[in-house]
Amino acid sequence: MEVFSRTDMSLFSRWWWTVDRWTIGAVLGLMLAGVILILAGSPAVAEKNNYDSFHFVNRQFLFLPFALATMCVVSFLNERNIRRLAVSLLFVSIALVLCTLIVGDEVKGARRWISFFGFKIQPSEFIKPTFIVVSAWLFSMWRLNSNFPGHIVCSLIYCLVIGLLAMQPDFGMSVLISLVWGLQFFLAGLSITFVMTIGALFIFGGFIAYLKFGHVRDRIDQFVDPENNEGFQVERSLEAFYNGGIFGRGPGEGYIKEKIPDAHSDFIFAVAAEEFGMFACLIIIALFAFIVLRGFTRVLKNKDTFSQLAVVGLLSHFGLQAIINLASTVNLVPTKGMTLPFISYGGSSLISVSLAMGIILALTRDTPGSTGKRWSGKIRI
Repeated sequence: MEVFSRTDMSLFSRWWWTVDRWTIGAVLGLMLAGVILILAGSPAVAEKNNYDSFHFVNRQFLFLPFALATMCVVSFLNERNIRRLAVSLLFVSIALVLCTLIVGDEVKGARRWISFFGFKIQPSEFIKPTFIVVSAWLFSMWRLNSNFPGHIVCSLIYCLVIGLLAMQPDFGMSVLISLVWGLQFFLAGLSITFVMTIGALFIFGGFIAYLKFGHVRDRIDQFVDPENNEGFQVERSLEAFYNGGIFGRGPGEGYIKEKIPDAHSDFIFAVAAEEFGMFACLIIIALFAFIVLRGFTRVLKNKDTFSQLAVVGLLSHFGLQAIINLASTVNLVPTKGMTLPFISYGGSSLISVSLAMGIILALTRDTPGSTGKRWSGKIRI
């Protein structure tokens, strides 16, 4: 039985028949996997920190309705409202990041969190999707009229964002945003000379970060030297994959979660490997791959430059964040302290990635007349 008739012209019916329901299903699958894995991995971590056993579980269940509501509401918006939302949230996020540098809570030598009514919010998480959308808008305006300095304005905002992240410091997020911004700039028509220049600046920035930031140097040294004592979590993670095998030890039967401090967040994939085995891990990876490839396929049908740049940027960020988390879990790259989207514990991360997915769903809806746009002489947000 159909939920809505195709002849029904109500708002919800038009949304239902134009939105990508396969992507929504895959996202819900990841959320379900996240709930199961947090139930499996967080109680041991909570008890170590003198919390109630289901402290992290209860908080994640509190965040989930907000995340789902955010994704659904944003998916109803049109392009203009998405741009307005992104610009507004970007300015608010930048202001909150500035506040974290002054009154933020310091955790492991970094000021990335600010407390509100007993909850810790990481404002930099919301910079990622909003900056990507604002960059897409500025680059698309530049593409439509070369006299409009959209690429220059975008570059200035990028420098501001990276400067704020470096002051926290958050090198991992800086790298991720830089990669996505560089990809968008390249797709917008950046010449090969500038591509090589920006690439050289990225490499130079990496060396500076290694020399200036102790936590960056420690993580890289730890990756290069496996005998380093700081590699404890990575060693336990690899042990979890070995213990889990193909089918896993069974729900609740893993013990690596009792040893890894970040079993509920950065290393939650290790919990999946030990308790549910290789097949469960492959299903999770397949869901991530499906969302990214499905989104690329749908946005290529849209001739609008803004939609293409925004969706490609958001999907690239989504996929890269998942790859970095998964690769660091199996010691293929240095650990970044980066969550696994929709699965790791974290309210700010969950709502931020739901915001990004809502924008992707909105910009890939089957809307008739999605053709290229010409410069009208006006700057519209």
